[in-house]
Amino acid sequence: MTDVSPGATLRGAVDLSSLRNRPAAPATGAASPPAEGVSAAPSGRVASLVMDVTDATFGQVLELSRTVPVVVDLWAEWCGPCKQLSPALERVVRELDGRIVLAKVDVDANPQLAQAFRAQSIPMVVGVIAGQPVPLFTGAVPEQQVREVFAQFLQLASQNGVTGSVAADADGAESEGPAEPELPPLHAEAADAIEAGDYARAVSAYERALAENPRDADARAALGQVRLLQRVQGLDLAAARAAAAAAPQDPEAQFAVADLDLAGGHVDDAFARLLDLFAVLPDDERAPVRERLLELFGVIGDTDPRVIRARGRLASLLF
Repeated sequence: MTDVSPGATLRGAVDLSSLRNRPAAPATGAASPPAEGVSAAPSGRVASLVMDVTDATFGQVLELSRTVPVVVDLWAEWCGPCKQLSPALERVVRELDGRIVLAKVDVDANPQLAQAFRAQSIPMVVGVIAGQPVPLFTGAVPEQQVREVFAQFLQLASQNGVTGSVAADADGAESEGPAEPELPPLHAEAADAIEAGDYARAVSAYERALAENPRDADARAALGQVRLLQRVQGLDLAAARAAAAAAPQDPEAQFAVADLDLAGGHVDDAFARLLDLFAVLPDDERAPVRERLLELFGVIGDTDPRVIRARGRLASLLF
């Protein structure tokens, strides 16, 4: 986790200036619609403290960050830890009652934002103050740690003159929604382990869940996700890419970069790397690559178009 100390400065870890003004809408000349949750109402009000934003609407969030600090949650539907962290982020933001706004970014649907924030792995949480990014943390962290980081983030915002707050129109109604269904015991154990960053314990819990019920599709998908997180934990992307470039037919070197690409939302790149490797290896050395591909297909989901395309190429290489 990045330490957002009260004395930190806004050095601009990534350049968001290209996202400030989007191209004009074609033909009709109509303006881009506002981000979901960013109200066009009078200053000081938003539709919700938690909003979904896109490549096209993020410029509005940058402007909002001049009034109130914004936290950006970079996530994906296939990312199990994201599903553990995002509800905690939403709870803490709503507890702060308008002093922070949460902007949620689906990295698969918004590749420009994923690239701008250099999202090497997700979940990734970044603050924005007056249009400038502040790295907060990567990976699922406990809710209490989220509170501590957000408190430091608010101090930093205050030091940089961003002390406003907003009122939300819809959050009161949203908070009355139905309670989430209770997880099975082993799934709950795994979720607690993921929140604590103990991926080995989470893997063990999901493996036991599958031993009890081999048809537990949720456990199987989550197990692949957690194994991926376990493998990328501590990896350095630049070093991994250099090693892969130096050894183009070394499966372990290629696996590391493919894992990092997938965790960062570069799904097609990850699949292409492993398929290219599969294509050049001798038949008796291909099995580990095929197994890793199948595991990563499971992480993304069999119905995803990127998986369908990659499966088609794998089949053509096999036969």
